Amino acid sequence: MADSPTAPPRSFLWTRRIVLTLLTGFVLLPVYVMVSSSLKPLQDVSGAFRWFPSGLTLRPYADIWRTVPLADHFVNSVIVAGAATVCSVTVAVFAAYAVSRYDFRGRRVFTVTVLSTQMFPGILFLLPLFLIYVNIGNATGIALFGSRGGLILTYLTFSLPFSIWMLIGYLDSIPRELDEAARVDGCGPVGALFRVIVPAAVPGIVAVAVYAFMTAWGEVLFASVMTNDTTRTLAVGLQGYASQNDVYWNQVMAASLVVSVPVVAGFLLLQRYLVAGLTAGAVK
Repeated sequence: MADSPTAPPRSFLWTRRIVLTLLTGFVLLPVYVMVSSSLKPLQDVSGAFRWFPSGLTLRPYADIWRTVPLADHFVNSVIVAGAATVCSVTVAVFAAYAVSRYDFRGRRVFTVTVLSTQMFPGILFLLPLFLIYVNIGNATGIALFGSRGGLILTYLTFSLPFSIWMLIGYLDSIPRELDEAARVDGCGPVGALFRVIVPAAVPGIVAVAVYAFMTAWGEVLFASVMTNDTTRTLAVGLQGYASQNDVYWNQVMAASLVVSVPVVAGFLLLQRYLVAGLTAGAVK
């Protein structure tokens, strides 16, 4: 059967298959190393690497909870990442709705300022935030440094601007006629937001929530400075598997897989909304 005139050439199809195969192998190879290393005894991981382990054991998955207080770090990460996500979504919805639906003085300046904060590396804000938290604690007695609340505020400084900017683009793609129809039915601005705009913007809100959660869940730089032994998160707590004499690499790999489960599960469950939220704002 002859190929369709609009079909791509065979060389393109084979090139695409080869490239996709290489990319798949490049992505899955570290995952295989992580999984296989987490199932090996420590002596096998500490020696020369073997692609096919001689013996498998689930002991590292039991030891990770005793070597390091992983459960406490897990609770801290859930609280911090969850609170940062809720705050980012809540503030971003109101801010993006105001920018998208109303013309006010300084609107463009606000939008450019919000976006420009993403141009600076996070390490530039580390020392200023540290000094601000210490001075606030000394002046008011409110312990922001070393607390979960201080870490949540820290994460909002770089997750909230991008969340606002992303939601502005998504809300701009929602027809303004929906707002007008809601107001004809007797809804005020807040009523129109929650009854019409928010249900229509669910994909965009989910995309913002996933971004904020993933940013807070895997962040290391600020969490290593702004926390102490009782508020340490998972990303920093993984350093506890390295002792003065040895590194428990099998437990590090096992703990890394356990830490990745919430993010991977959430991404797979919300993938449909995430893709729609990231692309809808680009096409109006």
